[in-house]
Amino acid sequence: MSPPPPAPVREPAWSLSRSAIGLWVAQGVLGTVVYGLAVTAFLLFVPADAGWLVTVVRWAGPVLVVVYGVVAIGVRPRLRYRVHRWEITAEAVYTLTGWLDRTWTLVPVSRIQTVDVTRGVVQQVFGLASVAVLTASSQGTVRIPHLEAEVARRVADDLARRAELVRDEAT
Repeated sequence: MSPPPPAPVREPAWSLSRSAIGLWVAQGVLGTVVYGLAVTAFLLFVPADAGWLVTVVRWAGPVLVVVYGVVAIGVRPRLRYRVHRWEITAEAVYTLTGWLDRTWTLVPVSRIQTVDVTRGVVQQVFGLASVAVLTASSQGTVRIPHLEAEVARRVADDLARRAELVRDEAT
């Protein structure tokens, strides 16, 4: 049995698809609209003399919706795109996720049991797919989200082939 691959000493080489920015912007717009409608419904259906909470919501509610919208639409998608990275080497799958709390994940190819490609409804609109690499570890699944659909298919095929070769070599 070969020794485990060394820990990564650099950021993984690849970014997610640029279309992921559009997907995250669309999610931010949807979230902002939902929060805006919730604040509007509160202000329309709760009497103005119902207490101090209504006064606070009348002033702070619209401001918080605008701040949320600026962050969810203008900041978060571009920041997520800059920090989410992935790479596949001969020995392992590396992912780097998180924009506040950074998480390195390294999965040796020899530990891969299953590779799945999923395409949610919104991902399909943007031509994206996610690759899920499943192992027997307690950490479970490692995901590479929002790749171009064709890239995701090729990555999954390549990983499945590599994992099968390693499995064949071990027996």
